[in-house]
Amino acid sequence: MSENATKTAAQILASYDGPHLRIMEVCGTHTHENFRLGIRKLLPEQVDLISGPGCPVCVTPVGFIDEAIWLAEHDVTITTFGDLVRVPGTTKSLAAARAEGARVQVVYTPLDALAYAREHADEQVCFLSVGFETTVPAACLAAEQAHAEGIENFSLLVANKTMPQAYAALKGSADVFLYPGHVHAITGTKLCEDLVEQGVSGVLAGFTAKELLTAMAVALAKAQQGEPFFVNAYPRVVKPEGTPAAVALIERVMEPCDSEWRGLGNIPQSGLALRDTYADLDARKKFGMPKIVGKANPGCRCGDVLRGDITPRDCPLFGKVCTPLSPVGACMVSGEGACSAYYQYGGELR
Repeated sequence: MSENATKTAAQILASYDGPHLRIMEVCGTHTHENFRLGIRKLLPEQVDLISGPGCPVCVTPVGFIDEAIWLAEHDVTITTFGDLVRVPGTTKSLAAARAEGARVQVVYTPLDALAYAREHADEQVCFLSVGFETTVPAACLAAEQAHAEGIENFSLLVANKTMPQAYAALKGSADVFLYPGHVHAITGTKLCEDLVEQGVSGVLAGFTAKELLTAMAVALAKAQQGEPFFVNAYPRVVKPEGTPAAVALIERVMEPCDSEWRGLGNIPQSGLALRDTYADLDARKKFGMPKIVGKANPGCRCGDVLRGDITPRDCPLFGKVCTPLSPVGACMVSGEGACSAYYQYGGELR
């Protein structure tokens, strides 16, 4: 986008004279970038940005952390992305379990976890598979490779989620969705287009200053027309068809299942589970895990933040009991969490 186009986008924001508008940042990275880039300061007073459920670590329920700790305490090496290590479970985090002697290794990709399993044949190695459609293909690739090579000391504890049912659950919670660009780079734009027929408006946004300014300007300009709309403002990455090869890989390895979302409850067919072909890689089955139900800290209001009902500053624990050094909820831990963004950048800024 040219410099003149950027000025035009800023002018649209400055001249907005429409009704009160609630725009949901479905993606947690959008929340952080809108703060970091100062875009919130450019928005007119009658436009509110509210957080959504687009942080995979944040929407992963407490019970999943408890399951991971159960495995770690049963002599299984846990491999995981770094954010999950400090997320509180019912009684402790994986970091606390590691301090007590559990084996917890931070990896950057599921294939790193598989490589660790190859190199440590004397250990049972489990990868904690969380995330939306963006990261699922890599986990599926690791599962396919492990299955093909007959690697018997590798497994996955799966809590992957998919966005379509979440959009449905959030219908009516915002006037406009700021759709997560990287998710739809995999799935394409058809879902967003179909939601328009249900009265749901949204804009697909990138992550640079120009792309976010453009998306905001489009949202405000379209909203004033009074009709539901969808605009792909991230066409350099998101194509209408998405990435068919990645979708096919997911469908080969995983299948839909009901899934619990922090703040949204149990959403039917919104999760993914390994297909029967890959049952030998399912950590819950492989290790005979009992049913584990987690209990979140009753004072934590992460769920309300993820639904867009409140801002982090409305939580009585925010910045007091709950800080990045002593997090009570996942939203303060994750690099995509709304609470961590509000804490880092000083809250609601204009």
